[in-house]
Amino acid sequence: MYTVIIIGSGFGGQCAAINLKRRGIDDFLILERREFMGGTWAQNSYPGAAVDVQSPLYSIESEPYDWSQMFAEQDELREYTDHVIDKHQLRQCTQTNTNVQQIRWHEERQCWCIATQHPQHGEQQFEARFVINASGPLSTPVIPDFNGKDSFNGESFHTNNWNHDYDHRSKKVAIIGSGASAAQIIPAIAHEVEHLHVFQRTPHWVIPRPDYRFKGWQRWLLRRRWIYRALREAIYWGLESRVIGFKYSSTMLELLAGKRARQHIKRQISDPELRRKVTPDFTIGCKRVILSDTLYPALCRDNVTLHDKHDGIAAINAGGIATEQGEQLDLDLIIYSTGYDATDGVISYPVIGRDGQQLADVWRDYPRAYLGTSAPGFPNLFIVTGPNTGIGHTSAIFVIEAQMNYIMTALEEVGRRYKSVIEVKADAEERYTQHIHQEMEKTVWHTGGCNSWYKSKSGKVIAMFPGFSFTFRRWTKNFRQADHIFS
Repeated sequence: MYTVIIIGSGFGGQCAAINLKRRGIDDFLILERREFMGGTWAQNSYPGAAVDVQSPLYSIESEPYDWSQMFAEQDELREYTDHVIDKHQLRQCTQTNTNVQQIRWHEERQCWCIATQHPQHGEQQFEARFVINASGPLSTPVIPDFNGKDSFNGESFHTNNWNHDYDHRSKKVAIIGSGASAAQIIPAIAHEVEHLHVFQRTPHWVIPRPDYRFKGWQRWLLRRRWIYRALREAIYWGLESRVIGFKYSSTMLELLAGKRARQHIKRQISDPELRRKVTPDFTIGCKRVILSDTLYPALCRDNVTLHDKHDGIAAINAGGIATEQGEQLDLDLIIYSTGYDATDGVISYPVIGRDGQQLADVWRDYPRAYLGTSAPGFPNLFIVTGPNTGIGHTSAIFVIEAQMNYIMTALEEVGRRYKSVIEVKADAEERYTQHIHQEMEKTVWHTGGCNSWYKSKSGKVIAMFPGFSFTFRRWTKNFRQADHIFS
């Protein structure tokens, strides 16, 4: 039996493993369903993939790096991930190609039983006193069930599983979706394909991307820990100020960001019809704001056609896509940039807790968790990037590291008390969840007039945390013993 099993080897799993090692807990195992480690930035290798948070902040605080540019591209993020994994010798305590089928709480043994499937070893069973789920909210891609989708004779794939063996150059291509991934792919391939059809359900607000490639002498300076830390702090507080607009002043948000986004459209697009198509009808910030200097110029190309909601997909057929305007588009490739099950599907496998209750049933109305991390009835289980831990203005890794404060303190408290089980109280989770959704009503994600992936089927905003990230960090550091049961 392991002390801890970590599910997922992305930044959440890496942070968990590093923190366990620091506390002398080496009896842990990381389970990774893919054949490689690294999570998001190892899996998402589509053309143009890059981070939209400045690299010195979008990194583990204790693991600074010699970044080449302000907004790192996928290959450099993959190198950083490998650097962290190798530095802390995490490959030795990881089993890849291991897909978790189910986890079940065993009351008598006071442990979690983890059932997995491995292509060589078949079905495997593991036991652990604690489970840290770090599978991530952006790990289960979703492809809508378009009429005739399976009849297409050409190539098709989701952006999460980009087929690098397929040569898209000089091909007739359609990309379905216009969110963050599509906004990076479109400029990266538009000049390479014969024609690119972009199917947009709703437009996103786009603002310029303030990227910057560090000069040699700047990288030399940033290798000094205190200078790197100072830059990280400056970036953090600059981004944190956005919360004022997201939550407290939509007028300020519109005056600053909204005006900038409208000017961006006016400056880069001259065609009035295309301007109309790309201009959202909701408050900026309600949906994810895209950073790009190259998206609009790509959409202006002669070989790119933007289809909006008035000219959407009627059906997919053997030859390509039939539009709602009655046009048949003959295609070689369909790219699905249609997102992830990031709210209702926070955990993709069955979780069975005390008395046989399933987490999916508890979350039937909407996903919820104390500090976005633990749920009553599911002892010794911690969820990294759980409900309402997403962050729309700063680094997701900052929030992951904040969750580690709570998780590691919980483990320490169990040991200090000579107990074996910790479980959050139902009333504590209820108070926390009510407070979160009361605060959410003040935010642009609730009032901005859009329907985003931030919301679950219930209509509640599940993906985002409604406040400052330093508030969340303070809450995770202030461990409330009275909110938990030790046994």
